[in-house]
Formats: sequence, C-alpha cells, structure tokens
Amino acid sequence: MPISMPRRSSARVPVRPIGKLNKPVLAALLSFNGGFLDTAGFLGLQGLFTAHVTGNFVTLGAALVFGTHGVIGKVLALPEFIAVVALARIAGAAMTARDMPTMRILLSVKVLFLAAFFVLGVTLGPFPDSDVPAALLTGFTGIAAMAIQNAVQRVHFASVPPTTLMTGNTTQATLDAIDLLRGLKGDKADAVRARFSAIMRGIFFFAAGCAVAAILYARFGFWCLALPVVVGAASAVVRIED
Repeated sequence: MPISMPRRSSARVPVRPIGKLNKPVLAALLSFNGGFLDTAGFLGLQGLFTAHVTGNFVTLGAALVFGTHGVIGKVLALPEFIAVVALARIAGAAMTARDMPTMRILLSVKVLFLAAFFVLGVTLGPFPDSDVPAALLTGFTGIAAMAIQNAVQRVHFASVPPTTLMTGNTTQATLDAIDLLRGLKGDKADAVRARFSAIMRGIFFFAAGCAVAAILYARFGFWCLALPVVVGAASAVVRIED
C-alpha cells in the first residue's frame, strides 16, 4: 500500500520583527533622533535645521544680513521637506492598500537616508561652505530622513506628541501643568496628566539628543551621525504595540 507523504505548505513563514516596543517608547527614540539630527545639521552645515525646517527662515535671514554661507540650502530645505512628506504619504497609502507593513517600511527608508547622511558627512565633510553641491546633497539626505519621520508620526501614531516640534509641545505642557495645578478632577485630570507625561518625555529625549549631538560632534565631527543610524534602525525593526 503506497504511503502518502505530507505535502509541504507553500505559504511563507512570516518574518517577525525583533522584540516589542510600545508607541510612547518609539516616540522617545524618534524624539532623541530629532534633537540629534537638528543639532548635528546645525553645527555641520552652517546653521541648517534638518528637522525643524521652518527654523531655517530665521537662519536664512541671518545669512543674508551677515553674508555667511548656507543660503541655498536654507531656501531649498522647506520645498524638499514638503516634497518628501508628500511622497511618503502617497507611497504609504499605496502600501497600506496592499496590506503591507507601511510604518516599518517607511522607517526603514528613513534609516537609509540617515545612513546616507552619515556616509556623505564623513566622506565629504567638513563643509566650510555649505552651499557647495557636496554639502547640499549631504544636508538634503538629513532633511529627507526627518521628513519621513514626521510623516510617519503624524499618520501612524498621531495621538503621541510630535517628535520634532518642541515649541508646540512646550506650550501644551505648560497649559496642562497649569490645569493640573488648578485641580482638575476625574477622567479629565487623568487624560491631561497622561498627555503631560508623554509631552515631557518627548521634550526630555529631544533635549538629550541635542546635548549628546553637541558633545559628540565637538569630539568626532560627522562621525557622530553613526548613533542616530543605530537608534533609527532599532526603531524600525521592533514590533509596535499599543
């Protein structure tokens, strides 16, 4: 009597991401990178903000008045940021429609831009003139990385405070602190307290990223960008749980 062999399933075994991470912790990692990239970019690229791109309006005015370098990069920073956010939204919507892990893919693309920022900064920098093509290319990779991070945060975990916009976070934290001191009660107090805690955590990690970037850039120059690449990679491979 012939023995039938069990058929092998043709279904692929899903690749599981490494570890578990809740969204507040992910937001803390991204806030750290936001502060780090903003500071490193400012120091290494003649005052170019890679995350808080509207801040480039201020440094652009200073560059025009004092005749310093960096005008071209500051003018192009916001249009590039908008274009990358738009592309991330279009690509993300297409991936979501196909039931793909959209957030993880976009965060992985962000890591590629971080790695490019690191490699270009190390190999082509330092940049006494940040308007030369090599400096512009380097800065644009950092801006692209932060644009994707902002797009992902707004679309996939908008309930978490922004990871790069600390002025709005500080305003909301102050309002929440005053409301709590006034003596809110019940569920409203719990909601405000939870939001205040989340905002303060984001501000702390953003400030920590700024401080660490300043220290490491002063010591190692663009080599310091290896750290946000590692942090970004960690945030891209973990499984996100509410």
